[in-house]
Amino acid sequence: MPLWNIHGNGRTVAPGAVVRPEERLNWPATIAIGVQHVIAMFGATFLVPILTGFPVPTTLLFSGVGTILFLLVTRNKLPSYLGSSFAFIAPVTAATASAGMGSALAGIVAVGVLLAIIGVVVHTAGVKWVDRFLPPVLAGTIVALIGFNLAGAARGNYELAPITATFTLAVTILFAVVFRGFLGRISIFLGVIAGYIFAAFRGELDFSKVDEAAWIGLPTFHLPDFATPGTWSAMAMFLPVVLVLIAENVGHVRGVATMVEDPKINAQTGKALIADGISTTLAGFFGGSGTTTYGENIGVMASTRVYSTAAYWVAGITAILLSMSPKFGEVINSVPAGVLGGVTTALYGLIGVIGIKIWVDNKVDFSRPVNQYTAAVALIVAVGGFQIKNGDSGFELGGIVLATVAAILIYHLGNLIARVRRTGADDPKPLAGVGAPGGDPA
Repeated sequence: MPLWNIHGNGRTVAPGAVVRPEERLNWPATIAIGVQHVIAMFGATFLVPILTGFPVPTTLLFSGVGTILFLLVTRNKLPSYLGSSFAFIAPVTAATASAGMGSALAGIVAVGVLLAIIGVVVHTAGVKWVDRFLPPVLAGTIVALIGFNLAGAARGNYELAPITATFTLAVTILFAVVFRGFLGRISIFLGVIAGYIFAAFRGELDFSKVDEAAWIGLPTFHLPDFATPGTWSAMAMFLPVVLVLIAENVGHVRGVATMVEDPKINAQTGKALIADGISTTLAGFFGGSGTTTYGENIGVMASTRVYSTAAYWVAGITAILLSMSPKFGEVINSVPAGVLGGVTTALYGLIGVIGIKIWVDNKVDFSRPVNQYTAAVALIVAVGGFQIKNGDSGFELGGIVLATVAAILIYHLGNLIARVRRTGADDPKPLAGVGAPGGDPA
């Protein structure tokens, strides 16, 4: 029995129809769509290692490997590309600066293991408990605070080359409002290309490492460091990332289930979390960035109406092949600070706006004091970069950890007290799921 059934004539998709995960078009069309998925994920995936100092080819390799693992774990029933998660940028940057890359990788491994464990629980018990622990006001707040916490990093790069940064930012915004469909969704990628060309004319590029790199070779691998004393305090900064990955995976599964109009796909939620956890763990063990399901590729599926997992096999294999060129990796690493400053000013802000969009989509009631203080306190702690340090032991908790803990405590304890006291300050709405509604696994 073939892995995929041929959809229709194998060349076209009829109006109103979709190519389901277990179907495919002919191989030339499938390969073309798979390459399109690589283009869609590439702009976001290569930015994460550039911003965190991780090797680009290694990250690209494990995004491809992670995608294939995801398809295997979900038994070809759930289309998704696993690219670099922006949620890791802040904790990786902080952990690398304080304790080194090995400690940052240990944090990524910890996130992956915990996510896989949660996936097993979800697969066994269902996802409704996640909805209750992570309602829209909390999910939106945690996503938003991770983006806004990075404002200082964006400013730092912007100030190094303000003219190039301003040009890159302006062109990125222009692409987003001028282009429709797929090109509009990859405006950040196009903005980086335009900024790169602009920086070349200004003499801001350094190609010395590109010239020295080989055309073909294995990526550089690094191992996690669990022995350094600072690792365990740095690891605490990674825990909020787990909540973001849960929200992204649950939203992804529900989004696909809604677009394909098949609630049975929601039964894959637990497996999706397990697969992403395994992928993130594997990446962390060998020097890659943590992964997540990609909204960029959801956009490609929505525009093409092709949800075939065959296209993602093509995308994963293509990413692995690209990772085998060190010269390609050095070209990506040569993106100058001004370009990064411009694009991250938009990118980090967009991460914050995604959190706000979760509030809007789920109609969070901000007339309720518990919701108000949940978001207000957490965002100020994150944007202000609040910290708790113990100088003797080197233990440190950064803004993202403190803000996430504050949000969770304020929401759940505040609701408990308000309901006991019947003050009306609580969040009385049904705790709706994050992402497009598609139902829960039976």
